[in-house]
Amino acid sequence: MATAEQPEAKWRPARLISAYGIKGETEQEQRATSALLAVMGAVPDFGRAIVNWLGAPAGRVSAYTEVRFDEDEGEAAHIPDGALLVQRGKTRWTCLVEVKTGGNTLAKDQIETYLRIARSHGMNGLLTISNDIVSDASELPISVDKKSLKGLTVRHLSWWRILTMAIEQKEHHGIDDPEQAWILGELISYLQDERSGASGFMGMGEHWVKVREGARNMTLRPADPAVRDIAERWEQFVEYICLDLRQSLGRSVSAVWPRNTDRAARVAAGSKTIAQDGTMAASIKVPDAAAPIDLGVNLRTRQFTTSSEIDAPKDVRAITRINWLLRQAKDMPPGLRVEARYPNVREPVAMLLEDARKHPERLLYAADPKREPRSFRLTLANELGLKRDASQGSFLSASRQQLKDFYREVLQAIRAWQPSAPRLPVPDRGDGSTPPIGLEPESGSEEALTTSDLADPTS
Repeated sequence: MATAEQPEAKWRPARLISAYGIKGETEQEQRATSALLAVMGAVPDFGRAIVNWLGAPAGRVSAYTEVRFDEDEGEAAHIPDGALLVQRGKTRWTCLVEVKTGGNTLAKDQIETYLRIARSHGMNGLLTISNDIVSDASELPISVDKKSLKGLTVRHLSWWRILTMAIEQKEHHGIDDPEQAWILGELISYLQDERSGASGFMGMGEHWVKVREGARNMTLRPADPAVRDIAERWEQFVEYICLDLRQSLGRSVSAVWPRNTDRAARVAAGSKTIAQDGTMAASIKVPDAAAPIDLGVNLRTRQFTTSSEIDAPKDVRAITRINWLLRQAKDMPPGLRVEARYPNVREPVAMLLEDARKHPERLLYAADPKREPRSFRLTLANELGLKRDASQGSFLSASRQQLKDFYREVLQAIRAWQPSAPRLPVPDRGDGSTPPIGLEPESGSEEALTTSDLADPTS
């Protein structure tokens, strides 16, 4: 039993993988590498989830740390952080692993050296791990000589994605063996500890204040290294919050980037937009949601917006379409901005949700009240978090919370419009009898929908 001098609340839980007492960057990196590779071998479902990202064949996963490759006499040996072996029968697949933690970044020369070693020893590829978040595992956070990539599978995983995969495997897919589930939970606890150096995106960096003020003063240039740094961090932030939502939902939330563009092209375009307009934008897609979530940052007005454009119902009257939306919005934040968008009309009709509930007819197009809206945009706007780090009130924490609130309170409550199935005509019996059940007007028809949707949306 706990005593007054030794209360249980102050006891440190025993951990299989402890982050306590880490001394220096080298030990931090070694612990993180060893913990990850050991759990990949001990929890086969998790290990396979990782190597599947690398294109490895199905098989038993074995992991090794600090593998040594001796060079010619007089040259120092090379010691990559680890190696993975996937084996099934006579099929063997191997790759080297290079790991960075904290703010340490991958080094071009080191990666190219390990690629050369992998090729000379008949290995299949290289996995790099760091806190740099990329949109696709095939995109490296550094540029390397393309010739060194030939014939090898090279992939990058951020620690945040690895943590997401661990949470997804344990909490959403499930681990049948309770001991394996506990081991995976210990890895999750370790990676979530800030002392591990593997806790994900850390903030907008040292140039955040300079670029934010430069945007307000309109003194930025696209070629400014500080602007490029913020454009790179914005893309990482978008991927970070996609993975954050994925941890909660257990579904594959993804960023929607322009087609046929790589990371370099997106960063260049983002730098131009920041310098010229003081804005950053992106979209993310949640499976089965009514619409993507559009993210917007305006550095000049210091606002962060989350919004979604919902297609209006078809083949029903204008007021019916408006009331269809307002019925679904009954529990949404009253400060939400509602825009009704009309074909061939440049400016939408906009008002706050609390006002639209009282006067839905004011969302009609005044010049032609019978014109049907084609879509509705719902927008939540808040003051921009100003701090550059990940603390309370920072850009990262405030925007991350706003996205979750918008999804929880707005988007997940919306059911996309589904038209009724086509109806057969009612047969003419010639005796005035009532048609059989099932041939009366359906609930999704214009007649039934108009009757219910014209009710007060606040009731």
